[in-house]
Amino acid sequence: MAWVADYHLAAAVSAAGGMGLIGAASAPAEVVREQIRKGKELTDMPFGVNVMLMNPNADEVAQVIVEEGIKVVTTGAGNPAKYMKMWKEAGVIVIPVVASAGLAKLMERAGADAVVAEGTEAGGHIGSSTTMTLVPQVVDSVNIPVIAAGGIADGRGFAAAMMLGAEGVQMGTRFITATESIVHENYKQKVIKAKDIDSEVTGMSTGHPVRCIRNKMTKEYIRMEKEGATLEELELLTLGSLRKAVIDGDVVDGTIMAGQCAGLVKKEQSCMEIMEEIMTEAKVLLKVK
Repeated sequence: MAWVADYHLAAAVSAAGGMGLIGAASAPAEVVREQIRKGKELTDMPFGVNVMLMNPNADEVAQVIVEEGIKVVTTGAGNPAKYMKMWKEAGVIVIPVVASAGLAKLMERAGADAVVAEGTEAGGHIGSSTTMTLVPQVVDSVNIPVIAAGGIADGRGFAAAMMLGAEGVQMGTRFITATESIVHENYKQKVIKAKDIDSEVTGMSTGHPVRCIRNKMTKEYIRMEKEGATLEELELLTLGSLRKAVIDGDVVDGTIMAGQCAGLVKKEQSCMEIMEEIMTEAKVLLKVK
């Protein structure tokens, strides 16, 4: 959720009863610090930070999380073991995102408090296993809580995740269209108007698949992949393309990251409305009063 999950959205999700996350992505540490402080101005509720461990600024960002009193961190694209001692001593709950049961077990041994089992239905960078098959296998593999992610956009998905053994869910695509989301209206409308077949995966040839909504850019990327383009040529095509879509509203040549559940997102709502709708539906299905 780089560029999407900023302090506005994180604060609004937490204020609505969820656990909002600021996506640190490749941002410098001081930018992350500013995002955290602005989020605290909007809500007294706790929110977390997602750290991409491939970020060249990851060491500094990890330190900022401690200095600013953040108590929940999710991690991706690497092993957070090098930060575990520092974070645990500061009382930080560490929740790595995993795409396999083997990686989940590795994270548990490293000291993770929980894991997010993210299926291939998710938007952005993805693994190969579906949420339906991944979550129960991860649940059976570890003794820490498992949070399900990938393709979940409503109360039905929430209830299904609970049946698979998850103890919570992580949602991204549903909140792209939130009123509090800073995403450009063009991007929001592409998600709202998306059909079930509008999802595309680029980067299969590079080993770094990314799920997004089909447009001119994805078609060109896949054409280049088929013709044997180099990694450098493919990276040049997508350089700055996510920001182009999120901030500038270029939904032709920009990257519109979204999960396969985009077809379930039908309108723009506040985070509070989204949360209430999801939980009301889930409680009926799970027969919870």
